[in-house]
Amino acid sequence: MRNLLMVLVLCGFTSCSLFESKDKKTQKLVERELQQIDWSDVDDYPLFSDCDELVSKEMQKKCFEEQLLSHLSADLQEFQLTSETEIKDVVFLDFRIENDGIITILDIENKEIFGPQMQKFEDKVTESLKSLPRIEPALKRGIPVSANFRIPIFLNSK
Repeated sequence: MRNLLMVLVLCGFTSCSLFESKDKKTQKLVERELQQIDWSDVDDYPLFSDCDELVSKEMQKKCFEEQLLSHLSADLQEFQLTSETEIKDVVFLDFRIENDGIITILDIENKEIFGPQMQKFEDKVTESLKSLPRIEPALKRGIPVSANFRIPIFLNSK
């Protein structure tokens, strides 16, 4: 009898999770799932209308980059950088595509090389990004998310 009582008491202590509310169980599951998600990567890259959403992630990235760089390079070809010395340098453009598809410039690194023409360059880049065709935002688990990108812009003045 004593052994039976001990077994029942032991079972009662170990089964406390059976009496836990559904909300607590759900919250624990959500927390565990959130910890397993890699928030530094997206499931699907932002897409232009010309890109196929059913291809692999690598192909989506390639299509996105090609379309973006093609548009930017065409617009920046018109920008005339005047300098007394030859410039061969790289400027890095950091921008974000918001979860609604709107583009925001975060930073232009190494822009000092433009000197007094810096504001004209920033305006040209901003204008170019704003004139991009509609972009569908990146997706994480089927939900639109913001994503940051960095692209190099190679300068060559002669």
